Amino acid sequence: MIQKKETLKTFPLGFNWPVQDPFLFCVHHKDAYPQGNEDQGPSARQLGNRSLGSDFQNPSGWSMYHGRTVPGFPEHPHRGFETVTVVLEGLVDHSDSSGATGRYGGGDVQWMTAGSGMQHAEMFPMVHQDKPNPLELFQIWLNLPAKDKFVKPNYKMLWSEQIPIITKTDTRGRETTIRLISGQVENIKSLKPTPDSWASSEANHVSIWLAEMAPGAVYTLPAVSETLNRTLYFYEGESLSLDGAALPSYHGCTLDGGRVVELVNGTAPAKFLLLEAEPINEPVVQYGPFVMNTREEIVAASRDYQATAFGGWPWKRSDPVNPQSSGRFARYEDGTVETP
Repeated sequence: MIQKKETLKTFPLGFNWPVQDPFLFCVHHKDAYPQGNEDQGPSARQLGNRSLGSDFQNPSGWSMYHGRTVPGFPEHPHRGFETVTVVLEGLVDHSDSSGATGRYGGGDVQWMTAGSGMQHAEMFPMVHQDKPNPLELFQIWLNLPAKDKFVKPNYKMLWSEQIPIITKTDTRGRETTIRLISGQVENIKSLKPTPDSWASSEANHVSIWLAEMAPGAVYTLPAVSETLNRTLYFYEGESLSLDGAALPSYHGCTLDGGRVVELVNGTAPAKFLLLEAEPINEPVVQYGPFVMNTREEIVAASRDYQATAFGGWPWKRSDPVNPQSSGRFARYEDGTVETP
């Protein structure tokens, strides 16, 4: 059954992209960072008169965010949900309250379950002193059901070399390529997320795709379930139609997950993000980095953080970065080191 045009609900894409249950947050960072200095950050001249500590205005095509020396997000807490960070270009340095650390990028994905509470830092080291340091990443927050909000925090790396890349060719030989971060395309399954994730059960139909369509390409999204929440974000390209309904560039739309949807690209390459899943269907009460089911649980989260700092902060600075020469790696809480 083909979806009717009138069911297409569109919205413009700003800084925070609208999401549906069980997703909580989605943001696309694309920063044209210049050459770095010996501290893996911009020089004083490059910084100019930015509002360091809260620089989100993107002057000159890049932001420091909450970073002061290195761009990114220094030490901050989370409880009750997960972060999925997809780094297409550039690097991210991870450090957390368990003592785990790592560096990832170039298509890698970090899947982190905050669970009962953890602190982490996400810094964007400008490792190259002789050329620009462009960065492109998506961060997606995925909720946890009440029964899993206090699981032990952990994270897992999905290395780029292992993530399925699927190319589908239409009847005219035009290709759609899907980077399968979560879910399944026909008989091809994604890598497994962390064990306590809402995505760990196939019955929850959690899909996270990044897709590229060649000019004129046609691709059909399959029907999944009538209860599925499905959102498509058309973030790069000129034109895209969904069952004949036009979706403007840099817009998103909600779709009926129980219906087949035909995507037809226009005359330029196009890129979109697909987020879909069965909803958790529980109350969501959010206060900054805490996502719980009741206001009382939010108060308790704030109290616990003040009392315990969710395990403390073992690093000498709030914005730790790895040595400039570090390659991609993950060192976990137990000391195990993993590389691609």
